[in-house]
Amino acid sequence: MDRADVIILGGGLVGLALAAALDASGLSSIVIDPADPDQRNNAAFDGRTSALSSSSRRMFDTIGITDHFPVPGCPIRRIEVADGLDPGGLVFDPGDDGEPLGWMNENRHLRAALRARAEQGRHIWLMWKSKPAAVDRAEHGVTVRLEDGRVMGAPLLVAAEGRNSPTREAAGIRCARWKYDHGAIVSTLRHERPHDQVAYEIFYPAGPFALLPMTDDGGHRSAIVWSVAADDVPGLLSLSDEDFAAEAEAAMGGFLGKIAMLAPRSTYPLGFHHAARITDRRLALVGDAAHGIHPIAGQGVNLGYRDAAALAQVLVEGARLGLDLGDRQLLDRYQRWRGLDTFMVSLATDSLTRIYGIPGQAASTVRRFGMGLINRIGPVKDRLMAEARGTSGDLPLLLRGLPI
Repeated sequence: MDRADVIILGGGLVGLALAAALDASGLSSIVIDPADPDQRNNAAFDGRTSALSSSSRRMFDTIGITDHFPVPGCPIRRIEVADGLDPGGLVFDPGDDGEPLGWMNENRHLRAALRARAEQGRHIWLMWKSKPAAVDRAEHGVTVRLEDGRVMGAPLLVAAEGRNSPTREAAGIRCARWKYDHGAIVSTLRHERPHDQVAYEIFYPAGPFALLPMTDDGGHRSAIVWSVAADDVPGLLSLSDEDFAAEAEAAMGGFLGKIAMLAPRSTYPLGFHHAARITDRRLALVGDAAHGIHPIAGQGVNLGYRDAAALAQVLVEGARLGLDLGDRQLLDRYQRWRGLDTFMVSLATDSLTRIYGIPGQAASTVRRFGMGLINRIGPVKDRLMAEARGTSGDLPLLLRGLPI
């Protein structure tokens, strides 16, 4: 039997980040994932991007993931929020330290960096193209038998399998979930004028239109995440690139000039889910296995990185005390640390989605008045900016840029 400190089911963005965080402090992990990473790495750009909050970026710097980025990513120096194309929105600028509010990266580059860091890790065993046939979370340890007959053992199992986590379901952990009557269309655009490293979030009753700055490649690029009514998704996807670009240009008010498509359009349904608890016997949930939110604030994957940073710190500090890493008191600490934060962020994004979805001029006037008020009230605006940067609450050491 191969043994490690932790077995991680799922080698996606959050699972590999957790493995790297543990490895940086000398804890070992076995990562099991059915995917073939070579197919992922060789894939053409599919238009999918992620915003790394400034705190997530600090963690990536601290545990050596940033060193492997094929492209450094584009800093977000400013965020502008508007209710439609009317004036009177919110503006977020960096603090006195000048640290960017976040960084935009192509998902394929994130995956490549995480994989390279994991392959370099002295304490990480990568089991690609592998599926668990049986999982036993017993009183004294976890045993995972793979379909090919190999057997793995560890004190703790981590489920990082995504929103449809079979491990969460097998543990009987209930999930609150609902669907929004919207779909997100994602792609990348080329535009005539420079974005000046500004991210825009334009709210329409049908859904928000997010425009996110990407690294220039000889021309100016931005990613879009466009939430539209579910009934409108097939029509927008069926448009020619030229016609879709014209629709996007109209939604933007044309402020970046002429638009052209750079990547295929893809879509995914929008929903919310939140696990009733994120631990069970010798089990911890991270990332989408624990929670999934509307992309309205760009915090989805960053919540997963916050899970990884907190769990890594709990386990490393527990190991230094000589505790069993599957010990109930360690898992309870992780539950307390992450439970409230993920719930509050989930509640806030859901509330924003509903507030900005109310149609009518009166509702728009109230929203613009509220945004103007926030612009003038320093502490409220500072709190919102801290949420956007991922620096609110009781931050794990890695998110502060400090080793565990």
